Amino acid sequence: MTVNTILFDLDGTLLEMQTEHFVKNYLAEVGRHVGDKYDSEKLLKLIWDATKAMIMSQEPEKTNEQVFIEYFTAHSEWDREEVWPLFDSFYRDVFPTLSHLAYPSPWGKKIVEAAKAQGYRVAVATNPVFPRDAIFHRLAWIGLSADDFELVTVYEESHYTKPNPGYFLEICQKLGVEPTDCIMIGNHMQEDMVASKLGMKTYLVTNWMEDRGEPQYPVDQRGSLEELYQAITERTGVFATE
Repeated sequence: MTVNTILFDLDGTLLEMQTEHFVKNYLAEVGRHVGDKYDSEKLLKLIWDATKAMIMSQEPEKTNEQVFIEYFTAHSEWDREEVWPLFDSFYRDVFPTLSHLAYPSPWGKKIVEAAKAQGYRVAVATNPVFPRDAIFHRLAWIGLSADDFELVTVYEESHYTKPNPGYFLEICQKLGVEPTDCIMIGNHMQEDMVASKLGMKTYLVTNWMEDRGEPQYPVDQRGSLEELYQAITERTGVFATE
């Protein structure tokens, strides 16, 4: 069957960045936004632990948002009604200003436009551990919006995270495609290339590549963002027509 759907990772792929650097500074900004009203060190640890709970969750009936909120409220000394307005204002007012922590370039938008011009269905397969607003803002930094894609994974609607294969299966179910219909494009060996276990083709973007060493997964094609653009427009490698 001809591959017809491309799943794009966001951080380190369409949006050029070093993810660990971004997350470290993003959390520091959350701490600054919270200010002296709360013990920011304790609050940030709780956010991190609740994020880990999302990553470890095997409860398909709960969204990542539900898992995060349940963990947070069960382990927090503060009421959710107290803290959540601060989170909301952070994502509304502060997060959009953090583009300096990334290195937005024209390649992301050019690649998506090229894929659509070649007739591919496109989706953003970013790890859904962030609220919708945070993901949409990051798309805006490269001149794109959710309307440019058939699907963008966000924590309010997703039930798994990377590298759980269930995350990729859920995307396929929502799009009405088989894994073998898809190419997963990402920069992370463990979180993105795991899609190969389901029969997806894979393209590893090398500009901001991340590799924790183990486990290793098959990579069908690899290259820079420029090489990815050329492969899509020229229909070579995993993009070749059968």
